[in-house]
Amino acid sequence: MASPTGTSDAPFGRALTAMVTPFTSDGAVDYEGVQRLAAYLVDEQRNDGLVVSGTTGESPTTSDEEKDRVLRAVVEAVGDRATVVAGVGTNDTRHSVELARAAELAGAHGLLVVTPYYNKPPQQGLLRHFTAVADATGLPVMLYDIPGRTGVPISTETLFRLAEHPRIAAVKDAKGDLFAGSQVMASTDLVFYSGDDLLNLPWLSVGAAGYVSVVGHVVGVELASMADSHRSGDVENALAVHRQLLPVVSAIMTRTQGAIMVKAALKLVGQDAGYVRPPLVDATEEQIAALREDLITGGLKLVD
Repeated sequence: MASPTGTSDAPFGRALTAMVTPFTSDGAVDYEGVQRLAAYLVDEQRNDGLVVSGTTGESPTTSDEEKDRVLRAVVEAVGDRATVVAGVGTNDTRHSVELARAAELAGAHGLLVVTPYYNKPPQQGLLRHFTAVADATGLPVMLYDIPGRTGVPISTETLFRLAEHPRIAAVKDAKGDLFAGSQVMASTDLVFYSGDDLLNLPWLSVGAAGYVSVVGHVVGVELASMADSHRSGDVENALAVHRQLLPVVSAIMTRTQGAIMVKAALKLVGQDAGYVRPPLVDATEEQIAALREDLITGGLKLVD
């Protein structure tokens, strides 16, 4: 399925947010809230792509049926004007293949496949895992390299080999090795996306096509402005926006877990995305008070 915002140099779009999953107070998925949030992120926050059921979407605690319904809800809400990427990565290759096929049937435009976590496979295992998922559907694949969560990095040599697959199109990088990423971009057709909001501008500076953001829930417009400025050659303005957003990025990405702080931040800007599921816990009053100050410092307008 063709992406509505993808191009050859940015196959999943340029400004993507890894979307949280709204839950009610009793822990059920709020599917109407899912659609409202998706529309807000695309229509008001300038995201041209959404990643559904990633870690920020609390994928470890949603069932396969819930993932399918969330994906279908997002595709229905914004799939005609934004790239919808389904998170299908697990630490079980067979399960990941099943999720990939279900996502294709649900209308996803692409797949996000994280490195298998906890079981720490060797590089040959990663190669086989990613290849099996890419072989399972006709959708383009974005690899997700985040060794801080998975315990295993995707090596440069493995990325070179994976780049030969016709449907493995991109890497969401949360490893933070800009030199290694530059080597891969220089030697292959793999497109890189920043997967760490702390490094969005540095990744753009070495050739990344865009970013898959968490803070894009509340500063998507500003991130898009930063990326636009950088692409147009206005590096000075891009740097100014980057620095303006430092308090927001720090508050959401370093204080505690990202989904917790994003849901708190959304509520402060008037876009309630509900609660988190255990083992996550909602932000404390102290955390919310500090978050409020940082969002104001970053230039956001909050509701009373």
